[in-house]
Amino acid sequence: MAGEIRYDQAAETPVTEGLRPEVGAGAAVVADGPNLDGLGCHAGAAEMEAAARAAGNSEILDRYAADYPQGPHDKPQSMCPAFGSLRVGLRMRRVATVLSGSACCVYGLTFVSHFYGARRSVGYVPFNSETLVTGKLFEDIRDAVHELADPERYDAVVVTNLCVPTASGVPLKLLPNEINGVRIVGIDVPGFGVPTHAEAKDVLAGAMLNYARREIEAGPVAAPERGRSDRPTVALLGEMFPADPMMIGAMLAPLGLAAGPVVPCREWRELYAALDCGVVAAIHPFYTAAIREFQAAGRTVVGSAPVGHDGTMDWLAAIGAAYGVAADRVAAAQNGFGAAIKAALADNPIAGRITLSGYEGSELLVARLLVESGADVAYVGSACARNDWSAADRDWLEARGVVVKYRASLEDDCAAMEAFRPDLAIGTTPVVQKAKELAIPALYFTNLISARPLMGPAGAGSLAQVVNAAMANKARMDGMKEFFEGVGTGDTAGIWEGAPNLRPDFRAAHQKKLEKAAKAAQAEAMI
Repeated sequence: MAGEIRYDQAAETPVTEGLRPEVGAGAAVVADGPNLDGLGCHAGAAEMEAAARAAGNSEILDRYAADYPQGPHDKPQSMCPAFGSLRVGLRMRRVATVLSGSACCVYGLTFVSHFYGARRSVGYVPFNSETLVTGKLFEDIRDAVHELADPERYDAVVVTNLCVPTASGVPLKLLPNEINGVRIVGIDVPGFGVPTHAEAKDVLAGAMLNYARREIEAGPVAAPERGRSDRPTVALLGEMFPADPMMIGAMLAPLGLAAGPVVPCREWRELYAALDCGVVAAIHPFYTAAIREFQAAGRTVVGSAPVGHDGTMDWLAAIGAAYGVAADRVAAAQNGFGAAIKAALADNPIAGRITLSGYEGSELLVARLLVESGADVAYVGSACARNDWSAADRDWLEARGVVVKYRASLEDDCAAMEAFRPDLAIGTTPVVQKAKELAIPALYFTNLISARPLMGPAGAGSLAQVVNAAMANKARMDGMKEFFEGVGTGDTAGIWEGAPNLRPDFRAAHQKKLEKAAKAAQAEAMI
């Protein structure tokens, strides 16, 4: 197998052969550009991008434009994209994270990360206009990294530029590659270059795989903590419910294969084990940078996932073909698991029309499972971009009359829900809110749907209970809508003794003040 990692039994560390060389990247310098301090997400995407290019970050933005094609909107409609990369770093053992960005952005990111269970500190390097444009911010970041780089505590330190430092050209690539044996990984995750937090996970995962691949090329690296599998392995790309990798491993066993590490990984040495796998399963298809690193290491990438009956049959066949497994072994595995999946689907039927949307990147997989469970899925919207790795799922859904929309905006998702009038709307928080206003039962995709097993027999019956229970609440939703009828919406929400005094003239005057302040800030930035 090209690029296989051999393990030195004496040293208990792997040695590489055949991995392709890394292409070097040019350095950037801090430019004395426009004053963007304090604007952050409130600045226009075009203005921020122009500033970043003027500051020498065109190479980064061009790469992001190719990896993560933009949608109809110039700003993220979900949470700040940097939450994705922050989450990946915070979930890794012996990895420190440092943010460089506007204070309000850092506050929001740390709040959300702790809300989702992070139990470690997030580093922050503050700045002002002077330190931003003079280069002092970069020096402060470098000093902070040197202070953090304790090999007794950390394997790596991840430094992330948010919007303003990226737009100002703070050159993280000039940081040392390692300090005292601690790896230094610098990434830029601007909201005007990375459209979703799901794709920001790929930014860091790809950067770490790139670093690990270069380490492997340079010589022996640390062996996996649990040792190397005695069977060929399949790396799993994408965050999953904890039971899913075990279920995938069980389905691979009849093929003589084993499940490898899940990328994004939980510790640094798992990156080496992931690169040691001969085949990579792109369970979540949006990991463009990570896929590029695996392909650079000579690994075969297989799209889609073992969801539902048809998905599992096709996926097992594709994995078997990638590893050259005998056809009779593949057929035996398909027959064994296919019957179990069909039985689980039959025992847990779903009846009703559903619209589904989200920004996690697994929306098409969930839709396939719902369709095979009997649901009439009218629309699937994903905030992620279309690519080849989701083609099989897209074709399967469209062949069954499902409307599939990539880079779907909030407006797309709400319009589909209002047009199809489903029995259940699965989506993001604002979609769920809109659905409930219309007395349509709704479920939040991230917490209630994607946080469930989806793969193989275990996933086949996992959605029916929560979905059917939600659809059964239609009468309750109608009762709530009737109860609150007439209380008003928006500016007129609540119960009024008389007609609300809207005063549109006040609103127009305030809008003029905002526009004047924005023009003044723009003029100051051009000085």
